[in-house]
Amino acid sequence: MSKPLEVTITVGTSFSIGGAFDNPEQFKPVGERSLLGEIGGVGHGLDFMLDTFQKYNIDASFFIETANHCYFGDEPMRRILKKINDANQDTQLLVHPCWFHFDKQNQHSTNDSCADRPKAELREIFTRCIETFERWTGKKPEAIRAANCQIDAQAYKVIHELGIPISSSLGLGINIPVGKKLLLNGGRTKLEGVMEVPLFTYADRDIMGGFPSKTLQITSCSWREMRCVLKKARKKGIENIVILTQPFDYIKKRDAQYKEITQNRVNQERLEKLCRFIAENSQDFVSKSFGSEAHIWKDKELPNVRRFKIPTTYRNFRKIENFINDKFWNY
Repeated sequence: MSKPLEVTITVGTSFSIGGAFDNPEQFKPVGERSLLGEIGGVGHGLDFMLDTFQKYNIDASFFIETANHCYFGDEPMRRILKKINDANQDTQLLVHPCWFHFDKQNQHSTNDSCADRPKAELREIFTRCIETFERWTGKKPEAIRAANCQIDAQAYKVIHELGIPISSSLGLGINIPVGKKLLLNGGRTKLEGVMEVPLFTYADRDIMGGFPSKTLQITSCSWREMRCVLKKARKKGIENIVILTQPFDYIKKRDAQYKEITQNRVNQERLEKLCRFIAENSQDFVSKSFGSEAHIWKDKELPNVRRFKIPTTYRNFRKIENFINDKFWNY
């Protein structure tokens, strides 16, 4: 029997700008509240995720954004990191350049892309993010993720020069990069000396009959859809699938400042079902993190995945479910 399909749940762990770029006089960035989602002393964001992972013995990778220290200082994200470390989960590096806008000594624009930037500026951004990650965690990251899946060949060159062996920065349903060699749906491909392990992307059918790219995310994909993708990938012999989620996926907010929030029951149920499915089907699926597998993944390429389609019924159900969930506060 072939080895189980490796499912890697990755968690983008970043504080919220909270509308501060659009209206800095009225709004300020939101720190721990945006990740914890506490209601009546119960955390429906990060704590819910960590409890669910522990319940089903899931190894996940939390990609930690570090440039927020330009606004918040070290301690808020360090407290978040302590929760993650205490739960024995993996931590890697997430780069959101926009936070350097708050650096009074060497201020950058609010541009949040790691693509199409001067090389010297990009090297400075990555270097400072890596140094902060090391200061907070005591280790160098094995993997890095560019925010919003915005990356280019030059960024990979800089990542390689700085000694980071792995990236997980591509998600074609989120952003289409420039260059055919970056059009990766899955697998593992070495780009400019860095092993790219992209978010898994498949084909979705739109109302015009086309098949646009759809990246596998908890917040936008129904459980039926995720289960279909996993089973189909297993049948096709795909070795690894990377899934995206964030702590704020599991709460709803009425405003950018997170003043009024409630739990997002639909997304919480999706994560719970995904983790239970992996745990109950251990012959076919196993959770793996970047930290545990970096020593293998950094050198072993896997072929790019040919996009496969899912049944239209799953797409239709997901559209209805997401619409209702967005429309009704207590759904």
